[in-house]
Amino acid sequence: MENRIELKKGARMETKSVVKIGMLSAIAYIIMFLEFPIPIFPAFLKLDFSDIPALIGGFAISPLAGVLIQLIKNLIHLITKTSTGGVGELGNFIVGASYVFVASYLYKIHHNKKGAIIGCLAGIVAMTVAGAFFNLFVLLPFYSKIMPVEAIIAMGSMITPLIHDLPTLVLYGIVPFNIFKGIAVSIVTILIYKKVSPVFK
Repeated sequence: MENRIELKKGARMETKSVVKIGMLSAIAYIIMFLEFPIPIFPAFLKLDFSDIPALIGGFAISPLAGVLIQLIKNLIHLITKTSTGGVGELGNFIVGASYVFVASYLYKIHHNKKGAIIGCLAGIVAMTVAGAFFNLFVLLPFYSKIMPVEAIIAMGSMITPLIHDLPTLVLYGIVPFNIFKGIAVSIVTILIYKKVSPVFK
């Protein structure tokens, strides 16, 4: 009898988690449409806050849930509205998943505000490193098949003359952008998490 009760409780918990992940994925997908450029960064880099629902899911449910939210929102965006042949969605997933997984994993270990801050800082480092590596060796080379690499570099050199090739585009354009985005997402999430987390618990 006790085993049956435990199984039923476990099934209910799994069902609730699936529903929460679905809700947060839908919210994240909608937020992706509210992207906007930041004048101090190359024009193809646009800021959106769709990582916030994923980070909330990572904090409230599990690190894996946060990664799944990132995956689902990007798969839906790929099917419905991609303009980059999937390169943008792949980059968004890699960077976002790196950030959310590391941040929420550390938060689960240190379950307090200090742990959330430490987790977010570590997540920013993770997303910056992952973003730099994958953009340099995977994403930008693929994206250059859609847009000439010279045009991509030119968009960066309009911001700073330090950008003159792909490595400098990553170093002086993409790395600062990911740090900026990570800080912005972290601040907003930490400010609102305690207010919205009861809904997801």
